[in-house]
Parts: sequence; structure tokens; C-alpha cells
Amino acid sequence: MTDSLAARYPLLADRLQKQAFADLPTPVSTVRFDTSKGARSVLIKHDDVSNPHYGGNKIRKLEYIFHRADEHGARRIATFGAVGSNHALATAIFATASGFECTCFLAHQKRTPNIPKTLNMHRRIGTEIVRIGHGIDRLATLRRYLHGRRSWVVPLGGSSWLGTVGFVNAGLELANQVAAGDIPVPDRIYIANGTMGSSAGLALGLALAELPTELHAVRVVDSSFANPRSFARLMRKTTLMMNRLDPSIPDDLSDRTRLCWRNDFFAEGYAVSDPNTDAAVARARDDLGLSLETTYTGKAMTALLHDLESQEYSGENCLFWNTCNSRPLPVTGERPASADNIPDDFMSYFD
Repeated sequence: MTDSLAARYPLLADRLQKQAFADLPTPVSTVRFDTSKGARSVLIKHDDVSNPHYGGNKIRKLEYIFHRADEHGARRIATFGAVGSNHALATAIFATASGFECTCFLAHQKRTPNIPKTLNMHRRIGTEIVRIGHGIDRLATLRRYLHGRRSWVVPLGGSSWLGTVGFVNAGLELANQVAAGDIPVPDRIYIANGTMGSSAGLALGLALAELPTELHAVRVVDSSFANPRSFARLMRKTTLMMNRLDPSIPDDLSDRTRLCWRNDFFAEGYAVSDPNTDAAVARARDDLGLSLETTYTGKAMTALLHDLESQEYSGENCLFWNTCNSRPLPVTGERPASADNIPDDFMSYFD
């Protein structure tokens, strides 16, 4: 296991420690395939295998967040998401494995194929699932389930400045793989942009490594959750906090980033797919050997494939950052015999 941020900035690593959840560096590969405009090569960063039991991008964030929670004597980890949230499930899995209790405040969403397995995994590990959203008094619910329980609250997607540091590390990790000759310098990186922590941290990490790479952040959530103003604010906050801990981190780091904000592949809603997204997921499976989903990574892949086949493409090295867990869950999607810890409202996702 390696930690690129710690190796380059030991003072920061000493003052900002983390748990060791992720198997780093995650591998990179190159895939060549045919398009309507000719053969193309795509670089792939495999964060889908970031942990042997449950991969994906959330692991990098949770390493820093959980260490801070443990330092402060927390006994319960609480977080938020939609009912099929990969972030909520990753948080619950690693909280349970780390000896924490876990509460996930979950809201209804459009049905997607992953939801039954996700709920059954929560059921298996004993997550305390609390429904929030329409018709629920949010403040009263939070008071009821958090007060007096030594809870450490993780924001949506783990996208605090602390979680964002996990992807600053990822940017430096990629730079090391370039330096080692594993892949050429990417001209563009495509990543699903949800609560912005992964993409904001990656943009900072690439700037810190002085790579001339443009990050294409493909928005997959409503603009009230992800927008350029909030993105810039998160980058500035992360830069400020890292610089306070280690003054060798440039205080203008967020101004050095190279970002292309992509709104054009949202498909009209969170977890809403369209024919282009469905086609991109199928293409990724058949031509790139990737198992993606339509909520996040499928939309980032749609953007990449669109650009590879556009008239403006002129041979740039493009890298796809696979943030989707590809480790199989040890559960089925069948309706359980008893709901147990699954709220009655969520049992309808098995129908």
C-alpha cells in the first residue's frame, strides 16, 4: 500500500492522519476499441477495486473522515443519501467493520436495479435506516437519532474538506503512475460529479502534481447540490485547511486547477437514465470490459464517448475514472422474508 500525499508532504500526513481502508494505488489500464470515427484508446483508473470487499471512490474519503471520528471519541457514524446510495452503503460497511454503529438517513429516489441488493446489504450488516424526505420533520428526526449517541455526522457523499483530501491524494497517485511510465499524461480526465468531493479533490491533486490535465466533471445530481460556485468554495476550503496544516501546500492551489464543468449529460434528473446513458453503459460493458451503472458512471462515460466521436477530437489522451464499486455484494436482490431494519416504506423497492 502506498500513500502519495504522505510521501510528498510528510508534515501534512503527520497532522492529518487516516485509516487504511483502500488498496493503493488503484490500477490503471488502457483499452483500445472501434468507434464510428475510427479506433480510439481510453485510459482507465480502476477505483472500482479500491478495497477487496467494497470498492469505489468513497473509500478514499472515508479513510480521513473515520480517523477524525475515532480521534473525537465517536461511537456512531451517521450519514445521508438516497435509498440506493453507494456512499451510504460504503459508510455503513466500513463503519461496521471499524467497530462503529451506523445510522443512515435515506430518502426515496427513482427505482434503479441496485436498490434491492443495497437494502439487503444494509439489512445484513444491521444499519439503522431512518427515512427522511417529503413529509418528515427533518430537525426532529435528526434530534431523535443523533442526540446523546456520540455520533459523528458525515455529509452527503463524504464531501467535506476532509473527505476531499482523499482525492487530492488520488491526483498525486495518478501523477506517480504517469512518472513510473504506467500511462501517458492524460490530456483529459472524465469523472462523475455528484457531491463534488471526488472531483474537487482530484482537480486540486492534479494541480499540486503540476499535471497539465483538464478535468471534465460530469454533473449527475441537481444543480442545487453541484454547481461551479459551490465547487470553487469546496476547493478553496480544502486548500485553506491543508495550507494551515502544512504551509508548503500552495495557498493559491485552487486557482491553478484546470476544470471543464459538464452539465449536458444529466439526463433530466438524479438516477434518471436516457437512451444515451443506457447505450454508454452497454458500450462500456461490451468494448471496455467495465460494469457501470446509469446514475453516476454511466453519465460520465456518455460524456467521454460523445467527445471521442466528436469532430473536435484530435487525438487527446482521455482517462475515465471509474468510481463505481465492482466488488460483488454477498447478498441477492430478492425480497427478504422479514423487513427487520428496512423501513416499511422502502420494502416497495423489492416489488
